[in-house]
Amino acid sequence: MGEWGFLSSLLDKVQSHSSVIGKVWLSVLFIFRIMILGAGADKVWGDEQSNMVCNTKQPGCKNVCYDHAFPISHIRFWVLQIIFVSTPTLIYLGHVFHVIHKENKMRQYMQSHSKSEIVKVPKYTDEKGHIEIKGNLLGTYMTSIISRIVLEVAFIVGQYYLYGFVMNPQVVCSRAPCPFTVECYMSRPTEKTIFIIFMLVVSCVSLLLNVAEIFYLLCYRSRKRRSKTVPSTAFAIHPHVNGDSSMKNENFGLPDAGQSTA
Repeated sequence: MGEWGFLSSLLDKVQSHSSVIGKVWLSVLFIFRIMILGAGADKVWGDEQSNMVCNTKQPGCKNVCYDHAFPISHIRFWVLQIIFVSTPTLIYLGHVFHVIHKENKMRQYMQSHSKSEIVKVPKYTDEKGHIEIKGNLLGTYMTSIISRIVLEVAFIVGQYYLYGFVMNPQVVCSRAPCPFTVECYMSRPTEKTIFIIFMLVVSCVSLLLNVAEIFYLLCYRSRKRRSKTVPSTAFAIHPHVNGDSSMKNENFGLPDAGQSTA
C-alpha cells in the first residue's frame, strides 16, 4: 500500500471540496479499489505467468501463450484504471488550490486598502477557506465528473474486449515457437473470476455514483436559482395589484371603504 500513499493523500484533500455524492465516490475509490487491490489482488494473482502450466516444454512457448491470452495483466489494468479515473479529480483539486490561493491574496489586499479601492471580492471561498462549488469551479467539477464517466465506460469496455469477465482456465494457442497447438492452464481460475466480477461491480457502482452526482448538482443549481428568483417575482406582483385597484377607483369613481355613498 505504500505506493498508493501519495495518491491517497491527494484524493483525501478533495473530500472537503466535493459534494455529498462525491465524498461517497471517493470512499468507494479508497476502500473497494485501492485498499482491496493493494491488499488482496497481488495474493490472488501473484506471478501468473510462472504459475501457468502448458502441455509442452518448448522454450518460449508459455511466454507467447500468456501474452496472447493477456496482453496486459489484470493487476496492471486496474492500476491504470484507478490512475486514469483519478486524474480528472486531481485536475479539479489543482483548480481549487489556485482559487483558494488567489482569494487569500485578495483578502490580504482588502485588509491593507480602503473599501473604495476594492474592485473584486472573494467569490468562491469564505474566511475559513471553505469552497462553494459554483461558476467556473462548478464547470471544472462537472467536467471532471463527465471525464470520469467516459473513462469508466472505456475501461469496462476495454476489459471486456481484452479478456472478458470470466477467467477461462484453459488457454489454447498455436503461435511460434510452439511446435503445435498448445494448451495451457491457469491457476485458481474460479478465485480470479470472483475477483474480476467484484472489481467490475465496483466500477459500475462508481459509474452510477458519477451519474447521480451530475443530477444532484443540476438539481441543486436549479433549486438555488429558483430560490433567488421567487422573492423578486413576489415583490413585482404586489405593486401591480395595488396599481390596478387604485386605477379602478380613479376611473370609475368608486368610493373608499370609509366613505358614505350618500
